[in-house]
Amino acid sequence: MRSQTEKAEAFRALHARPGAFIIPNPWDAGTAKLLAAMGFEALATTSLGLANTLGSATVSLDAILENCRAIAEATDLPVNADLENCGADDPKTAAKAIARAAEAGAVGGSIEDSAGDPQNPIYDFSFAVERVQAAVEAARALPFPFTLTARAENFLHGRKDLDDTIKRLQAFEAAGADVLYSPGLYDIGTIRTVVSSISKPFNLVMGFADPTLTVPQLAEAGVKRISVGGAMERYALAAFLKCAREMKERGAFTFVRDMAPIKEVRAAFV
Repeated sequence: MRSQTEKAEAFRALHARPGAFIIPNPWDAGTAKLLAAMGFEALATTSLGLANTLGSATVSLDAILENCRAIAEATDLPVNADLENCGADDPKTAAKAIARAAEAGAVGGSIEDSAGDPQNPIYDFSFAVERVQAAVEAARALPFPFTLTARAENFLHGRKDLDDTIKRLQAFEAAGADVLYSPGLYDIGTIRTVVSSISKPFNLVMGFADPTLTVPQLAEAGVKRISVGGAMERYALAAFLKCAREMKERGAFTFVRDMAPIKEVRAAFV
């Protein structure tokens, strides 16, 4: 197994090389091993996928970190942790999640400007920047190059204010974030506008983007890292529900024809 420093350096190198790379989102050790066996170069956790597997609409920071540890220990790949708002409003308290993510085996992680409050979902601008600054300080205090991602969540919460989103991403970049991320961007034109406004690598999540877009198109637009968030886990749930409906409504079991080959699964789990 590679050391955490080696994983961190490999993760940084993915962001520095030409073109875009895909960082898929497993939700447990098994799916992490399957993705590693397919040749992906890095993995990212998904808080939505985890919440769904726990049968909950929300998930605690402790649960996020426990899931991160399981995924980080499952393979030799760099892992980026979806830390949501880092479990706290206060910047210094939230920043502690960065060290906890590193202790759990992650070599990267994110902090977002979503407060988790339906009535006031987005932190005020200056406070959001203060939180990123605190997270950057925590990341730089680690003994390896932790890749910090700062997320501007406007579009994900119905605030389709492109100017404010770009303003936040630029401020997060100035505060020292290594990667910028704005979930909810859909069309290639908007994506290109956002990417051209910053100089640090940009992460696009395809769970909310135009599904017809391809890696070459996104790379041409300047996207560096492509994730899918909870999309794969939700797709798995769709297959699960299809099987269940077939049994319940038709008393049939034709879905067994499409099961994953047990040899392929076991080969990944060795």
